[in-house]
Amino acid sequence: MSAGIVEFKELGPCIVQITMQDKAHKNTFSDELIVGLSEAFKRVNASDKYKVVILTGYDSYFASGGTKESLLHIQERKIKFTDSDLYSLALDCPIPVIAAMQGHGIGGGFAMGLFSDFIILSLESIYTTNFMKYGFTPGMGATLILPKKLGFSLAEEMLISAKTYYGHDLKKRGISFPVLPRAEVMPYALELAETIAEKPRLSLITLKDHLVAGLRAELPGYIEREVAMHEKTFHQPEVRDLIKSQYIGG
Repeated sequence: MSAGIVEFKELGPCIVQITMQDKAHKNTFSDELIVGLSEAFKRVNASDKYKVVILTGYDSYFASGGTKESLLHIQERKIKFTDSDLYSLALDCPIPVIAAMQGHGIGGGFAMGLFSDFIILSLESIYTTNFMKYGFTPGMGATLILPKKLGFSLAEEMLISAKTYYGHDLKKRGISFPVLPRAEVMPYALELAETIAEKPRLSLITLKDHLVAGLRAELPGYIEREVAMHEKTFHQPEVRDLIKSQYIGG
Protein backbone atom coordinates (compact mmCIF):
# COMPACT_ATOMS: atom_id res chain seq x y z
CA MET A 1 0.00 0.00 0.00
CA SER A 2 1.82 3.08 -1.32
CA ALA A 3 5.16 1.29 -0.92
CA GLY A 4 4.84 1.00 2.85
CA ILE A 5 4.01 4.67 3.41
CA VAL A 6 0.74 3.56 5.02
CA GLU A 7 0.64 0.20 6.78
CA PHE A 8 -2.64 -1.71 7.03
CA LYS A 9 -2.50 -4.33 9.78
CA GLU A 10 -5.18 -6.55 11.25
CA LEU A 11 -4.91 -6.83 15.04
CA GLY A 12 -7.18 -9.83 15.35
CA PRO A 13 -10.30 -10.47 13.27
CA CYS A 14 -12.14 -7.19 13.98
CA ILE A 15 -9.49 -4.52 14.66
CA VAL A 16 -7.47 -2.68 12.02
CA GLN A 17 -4.42 -0.52 12.67
CA ILE A 18 -3.62 2.07 9.98
CA THR A 19 -0.14 3.49 10.50
CA MET A 20 1.14 6.57 8.69
CA GLN A 21 4.90 6.22 8.27
CA ASP A 22 6.13 8.56 5.56
CA LYS A 23 9.46 9.11 7.30
CA ALA A 24 10.99 10.98 4.37
CA HIS A 25 8.33 13.69 4.71
CA LYS A 26 7.65 13.42 8.46
CA ASN A 27 4.03 12.46 7.75
CA THR A 28 3.20 15.65 5.91
CA PHE A 29 0.44 15.13 3.36
CA SER A 30 2.59 13.88 0.51
CA ASP A 31 0.84 12.39 -2.50
CA GLU A 32 1.89 8.93 -1.33
CA LEU A 33 0.45 9.43 2.14
CA ILE A 34 -2.84 10.79 0.77
CA VAL A 35 -3.23 7.86 -1.62
CA GLY A 36 -2.24 5.35 1.06
CA LEU A 37 -4.74 6.67 3.60
CA SER A 38 -7.53 6.78 1.04
CA GLU A 39 -6.79 3.19 -0.01
CA ALA A 40 -6.68 2.01 3.60
CA PHE A 41 -10.05 3.50 4.50
CA LYS A 42 -11.59 2.20 1.27
CA ARG A 43 -10.43 -1.25 2.31
CA VAL A 44 -12.03 -0.82 5.73
CA ASN A 45 -15.28 0.47 4.23
CA ALA A 46 -15.47 -2.41 1.75
CA SER A 47 -15.23 -5.09 4.44
CA ASP A 48 -18.04 -6.43 6.59
CA LYS A 49 -15.82 -7.88 9.31
CA TYR A 50 -14.01 -4.93 10.88
CA LYS A 51 -15.43 -3.19 13.94
CA VAL A 52 -12.88 -0.53 14.86
CA VAL A 53 -9.87 1.29 13.38
CA ILE A 54 -6.79 2.58 15.18
CA LEU A 55 -5.18 5.43 13.22
CA THR A 56 -1.66 6.30 14.29
CA GLY A 57 1.72 7.59 13.14
CA TYR A 58 5.34 6.61 13.71
CA ASP A 59 7.88 7.55 16.40
CA SER A 60 7.20 11.19 17.37
CA TYR A 61 4.97 12.07 14.40
CA PHE A 62 1.24 11.59 13.98
CA ALA A 63 0.48 13.84 10.99
CA SER A 64 2.12 17.10 9.96
CA GLY A 65 -0.31 18.77 7.56
CA GLY A 66 0.33 20.10 4.09
CA THR A 67 3.71 19.93 2.37
CA LYS A 68 5.46 23.16 1.45
CA GLU A 69 4.86 22.33 -2.21
CA SER A 70 1.13 21.77 -1.74
CA LEU A 71 0.72 25.01 0.25
CA LEU A 72 2.45 26.94 -2.50
CA HIS A 73 0.26 25.22 -5.11
CA ILE A 74 -2.86 26.29 -3.20
CA GLN A 75 -1.44 29.81 -2.97
CA GLU A 76 -0.93 29.76 -6.76
CA ARG A 77 -4.49 28.44 -7.34
CA LYS A 78 -3.19 25.17 -8.81
CA ILE A 79 -4.99 22.97 -6.27
CA LYS A 80 -7.42 23.18 -3.32
CA PHE A 81 -7.36 21.23 -0.08
CA THR A 82 -10.71 19.80 -1.13
CA ASP A 83 -9.06 17.90 -4.00
CA SER A 84 -8.81 14.99 -1.57
CA ASP A 85 -11.20 13.90 1.18
CA LEU A 86 -8.41 13.33 3.69
CA TYR A 87 -10.04 15.52 6.32
CA SER A 88 -13.25 13.45 6.43
CA LEU A 89 -11.92 9.88 6.16
CA ALA A 90 -12.38 9.11 9.86
CA LEU A 91 -15.75 10.87 10.06
CA ASP A 92 -17.09 9.07 6.99
CA CYS A 93 -15.80 5.67 8.09
CA PRO A 94 -18.84 3.63 9.15
CA ILE A 95 -17.11 2.06 12.16
CA PRO A 96 -15.47 3.84 15.11
CA VAL A 97 -11.99 5.30 14.56
CA ILE A 98 -9.48 5.81 17.36
CA ALA A 99 -6.83 8.46 16.67
CA ALA A 100 -3.80 7.30 18.67
CA MET A 101 -1.94 10.58 18.28
CA GLN A 102 1.29 9.36 19.84
CA GLY A 103 3.25 12.04 18.02
CA HIS A 104 3.01 15.60 16.81
CA GLY A 105 -0.26 16.73 15.21
CA ILE A 106 0.36 19.82 13.09
CA GLY A 107 -2.08 21.95 11.10
CA GLY A 108 -4.34 19.81 8.97
CA GLY A 109 -2.81 16.72 10.56
CA PHE A 110 -4.19 17.67 13.96
CA ALA A 111 -7.58 18.57 12.47
CA MET A 112 -7.73 15.24 10.62
CA GLY A 113 -7.13 13.35 13.85
CA LEU A 114 -9.84 15.26 15.68
CA PHE A 115 -12.45 13.96 13.22
CA SER A 116 -11.94 10.51 14.76
CA ASP A 117 -14.43 9.17 17.27
CA PHE A 118 -11.84 8.73 20.03
CA ILE A 119 -8.71 10.82 20.48
CA ILE A 120 -5.64 10.05 22.56
CA LEU A 121 -2.79 12.55 22.80
CA SER A 122 0.70 12.25 24.24
CA LEU A 123 2.12 14.50 26.91
CA GLU A 124 5.40 15.05 25.04
CA SER A 125 4.02 15.83 21.57
CA ILE A 126 3.10 19.18 20.09
CA TYR A 127 -0.33 19.99 18.72
CA THR A 128 -1.04 23.09 16.70
CA THR A 129 -3.35 24.54 14.09
CA ASN A 130 -0.66 26.72 12.57
CA PHE A 131 -2.48 27.87 9.42
CA MET A 132 -2.37 31.54 10.48
CA LYS A 133 1.38 31.27 11.06
CA TYR A 134 1.60 31.47 7.28
CA GLY A 135 -1.10 34.13 7.02
CA PHE A 136 -3.98 32.08 5.59
CA THR A 137 -7.19 31.04 7.30
CA PRO A 138 -7.73 27.44 8.44
CA GLY A 139 -8.96 24.63 6.21
CA MET A 140 -9.48 20.86 6.55
CA GLY A 141 -12.66 21.43 8.54
CA ALA A 142 -10.62 22.81 11.43
CA THR A 143 -13.09 25.65 12.09
CA LEU A 144 -15.78 23.05 12.76
CA ILE A 145 -13.97 20.28 14.58
CA LEU A 146 -11.77 22.24 16.97
CA PRO A 147 -14.69 24.03 18.69
CA LYS A 148 -16.66 20.77 18.77
CA LYS A 149 -13.86 18.73 20.34
CA LEU A 150 -11.89 21.30 22.36
CA GLY A 151 -14.50 23.91 23.26
CA PHE A 152 -14.94 27.30 21.61
CA SER A 153 -12.54 29.39 23.71
CA LEU A 154 -9.54 27.08 23.38
CA ALA A 155 -10.31 26.42 19.71
CA GLU A 156 -10.52 30.14 18.93
CA GLU A 157 -7.22 30.71 20.71
CA MET A 158 -5.51 27.89 18.82
CA LEU A 159 -6.89 28.88 15.43
CA ILE A 160 -6.16 32.62 15.65
CA SER A 161 -2.87 32.57 17.56
CA ALA A 162 -1.42 29.55 15.69
CA LYS A 163 0.56 28.82 18.86
CA THR A 164 2.17 25.47 19.58
CA TYR A 165 0.86 23.47 22.54
CA TYR A 166 2.34 20.40 24.15
CA GLY A 167 0.02 17.63 25.18
CA HIS A 168 0.65 18.47 28.82
CA ASP A 169 -0.44 22.07 28.10
CA LEU A 170 -3.75 20.88 26.66
CA LYS A 171 -4.25 18.50 29.57
CA LYS A 172 -3.91 21.44 31.97
CA ARG A 173 -6.49 23.31 29.90
CA GLY A 174 -8.98 20.56 30.67
CA ILE A 175 -9.51 18.88 27.30
CA SER A 176 -11.91 15.98 27.54
CA PHE A 177 -9.82 13.11 26.15
CA PRO A 178 -6.82 11.19 27.47
CA VAL A 179 -3.34 12.72 27.38
CA LEU A 180 -0.80 10.06 28.26
CA PRO A 181 2.95 9.44 28.14
CA ARG A 182 3.81 8.54 24.55
CA ALA A 183 4.68 4.95 25.43
CA GLU A 184 1.19 4.44 26.87
CA VAL A 185 -0.84 5.79 23.94
CA MET A 186 -0.90 2.63 21.81
CA PRO A 187 -1.55 0.20 24.69
CA TYR A 188 -4.47 2.42 25.76
CA ALA A 189 -5.76 2.55 22.19
CA LEU A 190 -5.55 -1.21 21.81
CA GLU A 191 -7.39 -1.84 25.07
CA LEU A 192 -10.10 0.60 23.99
CA ALA A 193 -10.32 -1.07 20.57
CA GLU A 194 -10.73 -4.49 22.16
CA THR A 195 -13.55 -3.15 24.34
CA ILE A 196 -15.29 -1.66 21.29
CA ALA A 197 -14.80 -4.85 19.28
CA GLU A 198 -16.83 -6.82 21.83
CA LYS A 199 -19.99 -5.09 20.53
CA PRO A 200 -22.03 -6.22 17.51
CA ARG A 201 -20.85 -4.55 14.31
CA LEU A 202 -24.31 -3.43 13.23
CA SER A 203 -24.89 -1.79 16.61
CA LEU A 204 -21.57 0.06 16.38
CA ILE A 205 -22.36 1.32 12.89
CA THR A 206 -25.88 2.35 13.86
CA LEU A 207 -24.79 4.23 16.98
CA LYS A 208 -21.87 5.99 15.28
CA ASP A 209 -24.16 7.04 12.42
CA HIS A 210 -26.50 8.60 14.98
CA LEU A 211 -23.80 10.27 17.06
CA VAL A 212 -21.92 11.91 14.17
CA ALA A 213 -24.93 12.74 12.00
CA GLY A 214 -24.76 16.40 13.01
CA LEU A 215 -21.05 16.69 12.19
CA ARG A 216 -21.53 14.98 8.84
CA ALA A 217 -24.38 17.36 8.01
CA GLU A 218 -22.47 20.49 9.08
CA LEU A 219 -19.11 19.69 7.51
CA PRO A 220 -19.89 20.51 3.84
CA GLY A 221 -21.06 24.01 4.77
CA TYR A 222 -17.95 24.63 6.84
CA ILE A 223 -15.71 23.37 4.05
CA GLU A 224 -17.47 25.67 1.58
CA ARG A 225 -16.89 28.66 3.88
CA GLU A 226 -13.27 27.68 4.51
CA VAL A 227 -12.67 27.56 0.75
CA ALA A 228 -14.29 30.98 0.43
CA MET A 229 -11.98 32.34 3.13
CA HIS A 230 -9.02 30.84 1.28
CA GLU A 231 -10.05 32.77 -1.81
CA LYS A 232 -9.74 35.94 0.26
CA THR A 233 -6.62 35.11 2.26
CA PHE A 234 -4.47 32.44 0.64
CA HIS A 235 -3.42 34.32 -2.47
CA GLN A 236 -1.83 37.33 -0.79
CA PRO A 237 1.85 37.85 -1.72
CA GLU A 238 2.59 37.98 2.00
CA VAL A 239 1.31 34.41 2.38
CA ARG A 240 3.62 33.15 -0.34
CA ASP A 241 6.54 34.88 1.36
CA LEU A 242 5.64 33.41 4.77
CA ILE A 243 5.37 29.88 3.39
CA LYS A 244 8.74 30.19 1.67
CA SER A 245 10.51 31.76 4.64
CA GLN A 246 8.94 30.02 7.65
CA TYR A 247 7.86 26.55 6.52
CA ILE A 248 10.00 23.89 8.20
CA GLY A 249 7.77 20.86 7.68
CA GLY A 250 7.08 18.42 10.47
